[in-house]
Amino acid sequence: MDDAHILVVDDDRRLRELLRKYLADNGYLVATAADAAEARSRMAGLSFDLIVLDVMMPGEDGMALTRSLRAEGNRVPILLLTARGEVDDRITGLEAGADDYLSKPFEPRELLLRLGSILRRAPRDEPKPKREMGLGAFTWDLERAELRLGETPVHLTQAERDLLAVLAEVAGQGVSRDDLAARTGNSANPRTVDVQVTRLRKKIEDDPKLPRYLQTVRGIGYMLRPD
Repeated sequence: MDDAHILVVDDDRRLRELLRKYLADNGYLVATAADAAEARSRMAGLSFDLIVLDVMMPGEDGMALTRSLRAEGNRVPILLLTARGEVDDRITGLEAGADDYLSKPFEPRELLLRLGSILRRAPRDEPKPKREMGLGAFTWDLERAELRLGETPVHLTQAERDLLAVLAEVAGQGVSRDDLAARTGNSANPRTVDVQVTRLRKKIEDDPKLPRYLQTVRGIGYMLRPD
């Protein structure tokens, strides 16, 4: 289960980041979203093995999103998180199509156990979809951490590959230079990230000075925007 791809959806930025880091530290691939609209955007570009979904969100809440996904035929497992722990609320969540329900506050270890249990129960009779994303004429293979032009692999340094892998896992989401540096082994010198971004742009962008895919997010850092 260590390579399972999990989407964490919660409007609480602090909890969202804590969950991302905790699950990543325990071997999962993790993307995050702040609300239902952002979650739909993530799911449009990537496939997920499980969604950790907060119930109490502004706009379309977790219950409504769960019902909507099930009505659309999306069977990705869902674990609901909520401050409401009453029996009726849990039943409502399960009736909406959720696979499990965990009340806040919770022990992180219990979350891991529940995620593992859900993933073990998930149907395995269909092959896992290939996880790829388009970058113009290029394709990034998330499973192999490989960039291709058509069917031809494109040479990347290990640093470039690590950077692209981190950005691809949270495509459409800005990541700070410090965070990118820490997650790619360059924590001592975040400016190294700028050098790697420049090199990557020369490889994947039609015009590196006007990047379409590897964008700068003012005040934050960088973001990957696939097709």
